[in-house]
Amino acid sequence: MFEKALNSAADYVFLDLEDAVAPDDKVPARKNVIDALNDLDWRGTGKTISVRINSIDTHYMYRDVVDIMEQVGNKVDTILVPKVGTSSDVYMVDCLLTQIENQKRLKNKVGIECLIETALGMSNIKEIAQSSNRLEALHFGVADYAASLRARTIVIGGLNPDYPGDQWHHGLSQLVMTCRAYGLRAIDGPFGDFNDPESYKDAARRGAALGFEGKWAIHPSQIELANEVYTPPESEVSHAKQILIALEEAAREGRGAAQLNGRMIDAASAKMAENIVNTDNAIQGKLKG
Repeated sequence: MFEKALNSAADYVFLDLEDAVAPDDKVPARKNVIDALNDLDWRGTGKTISVRINSIDTHYMYRDVVDIMEQVGNKVDTILVPKVGTSSDVYMVDCLLTQIENQKRLKNKVGIECLIETALGMSNIKEIAQSSNRLEALHFGVADYAASLRARTIVIGGLNPDYPGDQWHHGLSQLVMTCRAYGLRAIDGPFGDFNDPESYKDAARRGAALGFEGKWAIHPSQIELANEVYTPPESEVSHAKQILIALEEAAREGRGAAQLNGRMIDAASAKMAENIVNTDNAIQGKLKG
């Protein structure tokens, strides 16, 4: 699985010590992750590497951080902290990272990413977003969030037909709004049925429409689906560029707004268009690199 991830089209890979690992396998999994980080050239293949540690309410968590950071801290980009409930959870991990980095004289400062997947975490999301200058992203962990709410679900990340709409809309909206308010990246979580690509894409489209930057892939087949949905189509990029050109022409003529294809466009339109063009530029740069 490590080698498949290494050679996949994913930009970001997290090596898991938490939910994907049975309790009896926690210690061997930690060693396997350390070996994989030492033996495989992740950065040489352009991967951003994260390790998902166990949550702070387990006795595995501190050793996860200590062993990973002391042995392969120079090969890790971020630590993904699950089931974050309060800002103090992040503070605890931040302190451990700081002490180990100082003691080991590590040159790279490891970032923190948080999984918001409990009712407590969602209720404290704004405080969590401001908890550390290491914090880079918030992820929506739909499975544990559903369990925390005691929600009735059909499949991880899927919709319950008894609910008139998207039952995850509130949580997703709350998370992406908080990320944008505090300068963090917003990442949508997993979709469990990897034999249902159309439902995966439906879920990804909802996240992309709200402003998320990407979605987890828990199976190799989902990587292409995520990239397909989160890559702006050429028609959308072309329209965004036309908006920017039309507004530049309007500005030269002393007008703050313009018309394009029978619709008014203004400064807000420019900001939305710039988001699309910047995303496309980043993707094209990645492909060329």
